[in-house]
Amino acid sequence: MPDIFEPTNIIVTGGCGFIGSNFVRWVVKNHPECHITVLDKLTYAGNPANIAGLPESQVELVVGDICDAELLDQLVPGHDAIVHYAAESHNDNSIADPEPFVQTNVVGTYRLLQAARKHDVRYHHISTDEVYGDLALDEPRRFEPDDPYRPSSPYSSTKASSDLLVRAWERTYGIRATISNCSNNYGPYQHVEKFIPRQVTNILCGIRPKLYGTGENVRDWIHTEDHSRAVWDILTKGKIGETYLIGANGEKSNIEVLREILSLMGQTEDAFDWVRDRPGHDRRYAIDPTKLERELGWKPVHTDFAEGLAQTIEWYRTHESWWRPAKEATERKYSEQGQ
Repeated sequence: MPDIFEPTNIIVTGGCGFIGSNFVRWVVKNHPECHITVLDKLTYAGNPANIAGLPESQVELVVGDICDAELLDQLVPGHDAIVHYAAESHNDNSIADPEPFVQTNVVGTYRLLQAARKHDVRYHHISTDEVYGDLALDEPRRFEPDDPYRPSSPYSSTKASSDLLVRAWERTYGIRATISNCSNNYGPYQHVEKFIPRQVTNILCGIRPKLYGTGENVRDWIHTEDHSRAVWDILTKGKIGETYLIGANGEKSNIEVLREILSLMGQTEDAFDWVRDRPGHDRRYAIDPTKLERELGWKPVHTDFAEGLAQTIEWYRTHESWWRPAKEATERKYSEQGQ
């Protein structure tokens, strides 16, 4: 059995974002002995409402930028781990303006690595399957940890860059670091610019959903709760210097997902509009989680995608006050891009 690291005071960067806030909530529920400092810049995608109601004795929010070395020098001492979720993550936005992606994803990661090195803090890096590029639709293989990096968008190239920094800092400076690359997440608290929440909230608003290109592009879906459990397992049991892929064998084409949403929401399967495809749109992502399962004993719990999707739809249906404020601006932005 691997040695168990038992953190009691962690920093979660981007803890007010979608995946980060779900991780914070999961830790609060499952590890009440662990104190969490959330470091978040509160950009449009970071919402303090995502962690509202959590016990103040266990969760502290610090509003700040991961690129701020002085802030990190003040914040990091006294913590035993950094779990780095903070990122600019929307492909369309990265195509329109890559600069924030370089700043946050590359420079921000560099600053955190330097802080982890200086203060000897365990570091876990959250990344994406998109660093590996894409696979052919009819290709039987899935991404594996040692596959070469072939990012195709400004977003994925900056995440690939940050992964390589982590590997170099672990090898050169000996920081205690691990990396996880995860497939597409779904669940509560996801910003309405993303694929599933956008389709769901469009239907709730009486707007016809929109689908890129032919809709044949395949994504590998995982419930964010399964992702959170995997990250905790890697943080506490993962081997330093290793990369673990997190996936739940959830490959679905975009049109399959949209039609499932339409069906669950009482719409006909053709009640959507086609829009022009995204430049450089990756064809297929697919994760092989064998290493994570074999070495750390992790398994996904949410294996019924339709059931998880129905729960997610219900969350958006009953939390309109959470997503409504961002909806109009998001759709206006898409409209300007012809999408």
